[in-house]
Amino acid sequence: MEKRGRVAVVVLGDIGRSPRMQYHALSLAQQAHLEVDIVANGGSDPHMAVKENQSIHLHIMTSVNLQGLSKISSALALLLKAAVQFIILVWFLCLKIPRPDVFVVQNPPSVPTLAAVKLSSWLRRSTFIIDWHNFGYTLLGLSHGRGHIIVKIYHWFEKYFGRMADGSLCVTKAMQHELAQNWGIKATVLYDEPPEFFHPASLEEKHELFSRLENNICHPNGIRDCVTTGNISQRGPESGAAIHWLDQSSNTLFSTQIGHEIFLKANRPALVVSSTSWTPDEDFGILLEAAVMYDRRVAAALNEDDSVEEEKIWTDISNGKQYLYPRLLFIITGKGPERRKYEEQIKKLNLRRVAFRTMWLLAEDYPLLLGSADLGVSLHTSSSGLDLPMKVVDMFGCGLPVCAVSFSCITELVEVEKNGLLFSTSSELADEFMMLFKGFPERCDTLNSLRDGALATASSARWSTEWETHALPLISELISGKQR
Repeated sequence: MEKRGRVAVVVLGDIGRSPRMQYHALSLAQQAHLEVDIVANGGSDPHMAVKENQSIHLHIMTSVNLQGLSKISSALALLLKAAVQFIILVWFLCLKIPRPDVFVVQNPPSVPTLAAVKLSSWLRRSTFIIDWHNFGYTLLGLSHGRGHIIVKIYHWFEKYFGRMADGSLCVTKAMQHELAQNWGIKATVLYDEPPEFFHPASLEEKHELFSRLENNICHPNGIRDCVTTGNISQRGPESGAAIHWLDQSSNTLFSTQIGHEIFLKANRPALVVSSTSWTPDEDFGILLEAAVMYDRRVAAALNEDDSVEEEKIWTDISNGKQYLYPRLLFIITGKGPERRKYEEQIKKLNLRRVAFRTMWLLAEDYPLLLGSADLGVSLHTSSSGLDLPMKVVDMFGCGLPVCAVSFSCITELVEVEKNGLLFSTSSELADEFMMLFKGFPERCDTLNSLRDGALATASSARWSTEWETHALPLISELISGKQR
């Protein structure tokens, strides 16, 4: 039998939060019929399809944490952390995994990843491909400023080792042009496209998901808002009936099951989803401000003054009353350094028709949530202005229209008034909420039109097709060259 080729997928980060590299691994195993070793940090579980594939082998590295030293000297901590990561990477790539024909490495981070992979590829007589998601030096520049000496050194390092790769992939035409013109690197554009498990959810899938998330949504500790109060009031006319109702899985905040029939409730909240890494390149404050503006503008549109108590509004809603503008439930997914700060800000908001929930979902539940939502919001602005938010791709895969922050190359993905809308300020986003959700759920023609456009975008391309057209030829060429 002919020996199967082998590829190592390298991620200096949480593999569960690196979906594009998981998709690479799946395509390498399923479409190219290769053995795949994923070398990455732990933290979050990858998708079940990755864990269950017999041709994919996970190798989890120890994460390096030098927080104590960083309080004394941040520069020393960065250098020492990079040195330790370099040693761990080389150890895994040269000694812990079988020799690959090709390394496929995610960038950023660039330091020390690119140097470690270059050294390992030389020692093991392999080739290596860089998958450019963004530029690492621009991310570092968010915290230090582009003119900082550390950022300049990082830029030089990234450019120097980037040129040593045997092949390159990148995520946009704008990035391809930048790499060619200013870095001397020829890259192939491999757009992010949703894999097949991103699709609109059926009524059964929605109801099952809402049932499992019911406690997180309707009974969070220490929170009282238009979602928790309304749901409590819907439990039944009597306390005994309320307790019995809680034991049933046939009712959720959004849906009701009677026998084998499932219905979406007419006065359900509009479900808005945003996925964020809680980092400085995503200003979550814009969404908070827009939510406050929506709440106030709806009150003004309905001629409600401050004397109208929120409890009365919530009771009316729980009794079945529908307003021209719905409640908005924002579910924010993701992990990151600024999450706790914004959660504290959310607790201080006093809103009548808006509620927030932050959560981290299983990889298998995230597509279901997108497929069950009414609108997606992307706050990604891109540190380089040259990458695109993968979360929007996933949303389109589920037929979910998107409101996205406007930046230089976002129109490579979001087509205004076809599959989404763009905004630059919180006021513009609030205006879009008012326009899209007026008459929800039955009389919101613009939202429905955008949903049709998102579905059309998803049906035009999928990850497997994009990967086979653009990535497979490059990888096959490098493998066949090594085997000659």
